[in-house]
Parts: sequence; C-alpha cells; structure tokens
Amino acid sequence: MIDFRYHIVSLISVFLALAVGIALGAGPLKETIGDTLTGQVEQLRAEKEELRAQLDDASADLAAQEAAFAAAAPELLDGILPGRRVAVVQLDDVAPEVRDAVTERLTQAGATVSATVQVTELWDDPDQRSFRQGIASSLVERLDPVPAQDAGTGTELAEALAQALTMAEPTDPDAVAADAVTVMDLLVESGLVTLGDGGVSAPADAIVVLAGPTVSAEEAESTQATPEDDPAVQELADARLTSALQIARAAQERSRAAVVVGGELVEGSLVERVRADEGTASRISTVESANELVGQVSVPMALSASLGGSVGHYGPSPDATAPLPPHVVLPPIERVAQAPVDAATESDPGAEAGTEQG
Repeated sequence: MIDFRYHIVSLISVFLALAVGIALGAGPLKETIGDTLTGQVEQLRAEKEELRAQLDDASADLAAQEAAFAAAAPELLDGILPGRRVAVVQLDDVAPEVRDAVTERLTQAGATVSATVQVTELWDDPDQRSFRQGIASSLVERLDPVPAQDAGTGTELAEALAQALTMAEPTDPDAVAADAVTVMDLLVESGLVTLGDGGVSAPADAIVVLAGPTVSAEEAESTQATPEDDPAVQELADARLTSALQIARAAQERSRAAVVVGGELVEGSLVERVRADEGTASRISTVESANELVGQVSVPMALSASLGGSVGHYGPSPDATAPLPPHVVLPPIERVAQAPVDAATESDPGAEAGTEQG
C-alpha cells in the first residue's frame, strides 16, 4: 500500500522539476529556445514563399501555353472538316459555354452544325415507361431500317433520334427526309427532346454526342450518386447511362462517324463506359475534358480522324490513346442523289459518295 509519505515525495519531485524547467527556460536556455523557434518560423516562412513563387510560375506557364494553343487552334482546325454537316446531341447537364465552344470549334474546322438537340429527363423517367413505349411504337413504322423486334424501347428511340438527324431524301442529299421530319416532330411534341433554333437544317454527316456533366473530375465526383447514398438515384443514373450508350451507338450506325465527348474522365461517365466496352470503343471515338480548351479543340479533330477511318480516344487520362487526335484534313465532300428512289431506300441511309468510312 502506498503511504502518505510517498505522495508527498512525488509531489515535491514534480514541483522541483517544474521549477527547474521554468528556471532554465527563463534563464540560461531562454536565448537558445527562442532562437530555435525563431529559426523554424523563418524556415517555414521561406518555404511558403518559395512554394508560392513556384505556383505562380507554374500558373503563368500554364496560362501562356493555353494562350499559345488558343492562338494556334484556328489554324490547326482550318479546313479539316470542309462542308461536313454535324449534329450535336446533348445528354444530361451540358454547360452552355462548353456547348458553344465546341460548336465554335466545329465551325472553325469548316463544318456546319445542322442541329442541336437536348435529350430531356423524360427519356429515362422510370414513371414514363408506358408513355415511351407508346411513342416508340408509333415511330418505328417511320424508320428505315426498322430496329429488330426485340430491340427494346430505348434502342428504338435512339434509332429514331439518329435517323431524324441523318436521313436524307433519296432524290436530294441536301433535304431532310419527310419521315425524318415527322419523327423529329413526334420526339419534340412528346417532350423527349428539345430542338435548338433552326431545327434540323440538313441531314447530318456526323454526330457529336456531348455528355454532361462537362465539369472537372472533382466537381463531377462531388455530385455523383452512390448506392450507399440512394439506390433509387443510382438506378436512375445507370438507366441514363444505358440510354446514352444506345444513343451513341445509334449515332454511329446512322451517320458516317460519331464522337462521344464529356468532361474530365470519371468513373461512370459515358466516355468511361464507351472506352470500357471493347466493341463500342473500336467504332466510336471519345474526347474527354471538354470543359478545357484542349478538349474543345480535340472534338473536330477527332471527328475528322474518325471520318478518315481512324478511331481513337483522346485526353490527358491514362485511358486515352493519345493526348490529341491526329491532324487529318478531309477532302471536300460531294453529295449525290441516291437514285433511283427504290434502290436508295434499300441502301444505307448514311451512305454517300466519297472515301470516308461509315
């Protein structure tokens, strides 16, 4: 048993040690401790200033590189898509400034944007399945080719959208087919899509599928749903991704080339999903980081390369095949009527004269 004297001795020892520490700190060690702390503070301050200078230098270098790339972009894109007509299909939340920037780069490349379409939330609304089935069944009879009987509603709608953007009158390659006009009218009236100003001005040669969110990876991951958060939300996200894939595949099938474009690469994005599917990735090019200048310039370049027969996946991530698409300048396009009409209706509606691969 510890006696009272032991406690007294322990307390005296503690107070003595404290007194000695105070005496040394205020006396002979005062200058040493103070100098040490002052030196450490000065070192940390110097390191902070050095890191700030390095960050400023890196930011200045990056800004200079972006400015140089922006200045070179018009010349880089000049004439690589002469006379091509490109439809832009927007999925999910695409920032208007990103859409406008991509459109501007397509125009710089010599292309004409023949239509801008936004797919609405009704396309995937789980409470509107019967409604979509009814719309799809009324659209199928207008399609050529007609989707397989077991294709499903999503594929039928995707096929309808792609044909509405690309189908030409057999006797006039510059005129949108009458059935295509009807199909697009039904899609718009049903609320499944909205059509930009000007409608569909001409049958598209190629389609850009612009998939949101067109933001940084950090922003995308902060808003991305997880099964732990809400299984219903995640189920809806999966359904939207499936629909997006159906639209991308139909766009590739019914046009001469399709490019899927998204923001910075994140898990569960359409770009990531296309690249993960070997069969789809071998046919559809992808571009990531559309929220950045390099990504926006890459869109017409990827489209030109794809029309020239080279499929690739572009961006800064390890999944990409190259940071930038190859510089491919296509020859001017010459469209000819698909006559006689009977023969034309049996052929591929995307086919036309020229050397591009469909």
